[in-house]
Amino acid sequence: MHLNGDVGFVMLWISRSWRFNGATVVPRVNRVEIFADEEIQVFHLVNRCVRRTYLCGRDEETGRDYSHRKQWIRDRLEVLAGIFAVDVLSFAVMSNHLHVVARTRPDLVQKWSDDEVALRWWNLFPQRRRQDKSPEEPTEFELNHIRNDASGLKGKRKRLSNVSWFMKCLAEPIARLGNKEENVTGHFWEGRFKAQPLLDETAIAACMVYVDLNPIRAGIAKTPEASDFTSVKERVADRQSAGDVSSADAQDVRIEHGEKAGWLAPVPLNPPRKKVREKTSSRRASNKGCLAMALDQYLQLLDWTGRQLRTDKRGSIPIGLDPMLERLQCSEESWLDLVKNFRKRFRVEIGLPATLQAASSHRRSNRFTAQG
Repeated sequence: MHLNGDVGFVMLWISRSWRFNGATVVPRVNRVEIFADEEIQVFHLVNRCVRRTYLCGRDEETGRDYSHRKQWIRDRLEVLAGIFAVDVLSFAVMSNHLHVVARTRPDLVQKWSDDEVALRWWNLFPQRRRQDKSPEEPTEFELNHIRNDASGLKGKRKRLSNVSWFMKCLAEPIARLGNKEENVTGHFWEGRFKAQPLLDETAIAACMVYVDLNPIRAGIAKTPEASDFTSVKERVADRQSAGDVSSADAQDVRIEHGEKAGWLAPVPLNPPRKKVREKTSSRRASNKGCLAMALDQYLQLLDWTGRQLRTDKRGSIPIGLDPMLERLQCSEESWLDLVKNFRKRFRVEIGLPATLQAASSHRRSNRFTAQG
């Protein structure tokens, strides 16, 4: 099915809302229905600073600049990517909010030994720290205290692939650091984070592009490679550093395990080079990619989309992008509408009409089973 213009995405919107007294009503879906602990899921996660204030940027009222906190968040994301069974697909740290596209991997955490679960939990909540606040090496006694508690270990294993725990372990340390810096107490983040399930490749691709283009849409960057604190900038940096490598194998390894973005999930769903797929890394949960396209194709799609969203940079679609949009079941118009109005169009789960219908049927079946 190819979606012509805006029609397909209007269908997506209608399937998740209805009209009441002239207003559009979006049905609420309980988090317990959205999160499935035993399933691999992809989410668009958003966390906003309290009252949407610029706690990670320049505060216009006081003149103080808190932009250095963006680095705190980016670094904490990398730490968590190396501990949790959660793949980080993309991110953007803005002055008053944060975007993360994340994929839970319960399939991985079930394969971890008790020793590995205990060590990862220790690194997440160490009882002793070095002067730089990094975890001290645990003793056998300390690890035994974790792994010998069978019921507790089972719960910890489950939490290590849970997106709520991932966001908790991201938000709380940043809040403590921010409050300590200003010598204040109270909330740093605005309530609970928002989570939108991304149900198919079209939703994942559009969300990743939407997230990576955040600084451009906000007018604080002109190009993806100049968009500070985004996944695309780190991917571009690794792509550029690998440009002078003659061996194709070495180049792919340099790109997909790069110094900057090596903690992010690769873009190609199945990296073609065996050395890339089999290279172990403690910086991320797995080498599993996220889209059925190469990094260069993703960057080309991102660049073209960003130009279309800027009135002074309009251009015709490159020939190589037509097959990608066809596979994503999008026309040029529907793709641009989806990315431009991503947050306006969708409030709950995101996907093509058939995917949304299947997800809704799955939830109804689960409700019936639970009630029966």
